[in-house]
Amino acid sequence: MRTSLRGVIDIVYPPSCIACQAATGQAQALCSQCWGALSFIERPYCERLGTPFAVDLGEGLISPAAIADPPVFARARAVCRFDGTARELVHRLKYGDRTDLALAMGRMMAQAGRDLLPDADLIVPVPLHRTRLWSRRFNQAGVLAQILTRQSGVALAPLALSRIKRTRQQVGLTRAQRADNLQGAFKVHPAARPDVEGRRILLVDDVLTTGSTANAAARALLRAGASAIDVLTFARVVTDGS
Repeated sequence: MRTSLRGVIDIVYPPSCIACQAATGQAQALCSQCWGALSFIERPYCERLGTPFAVDLGEGLISPAAIADPPVFARARAVCRFDGTARELVHRLKYGDRTDLALAMGRMMAQAGRDLLPDADLIVPVPLHRTRLWSRRFNQAGVLAQILTRQSGVALAPLALSRIKRTRQQVGLTRAQRADNLQGAFKVHPAARPDVEGRRILLVDDVLTTGSTANAAARALLRAGASAIDVLTFARVVTDGS
């Protein structure tokens, strides 16, 4: 009966690409053109930062950027580069109230994080400050984290981490300014410490830019007793110096 109902729905509302609205074979999917437009990040990449290498020099390599400025988190992974179709999807999710996009994006994140999820004890989304959450009405990282929990079975702790400082928008700030802007921005609530202590945390967000937000959030979780922090995002900014 469910299959018949789905067939009727597909006739009335044919499935379409979540990016360009072109016809697709199934709902909550990308058409072949938009799929091909995503710049997927696959090995070889830096095992710490998850940034791609131009040449495959073997497994387990660390990039010069990670050696020169080691991140607070242990490992970071992302589905794709933050450009083109990926940028459009992130912006629609974050600013266009398109929470329906989170299903497809979260499924892709589960695949990109396949070496992180088996090690994770807890999934924690990067939180918004309460004033920004009030104006936006939802936390895009929280929505993606829900999909990842559903896909992986790893427990979700949506309120373990709080954003206690109302920071400036990070767009346009230098790396140093971003780090300063986020100083003391995150805190683990005392009631959440038992859930965090000794756990390996998978920190979830939509985009990884310079890593300042991930570092600040990871630092707060480690101070609360977490054993290690990994980071999983849908997209990440990749520069020549990454």
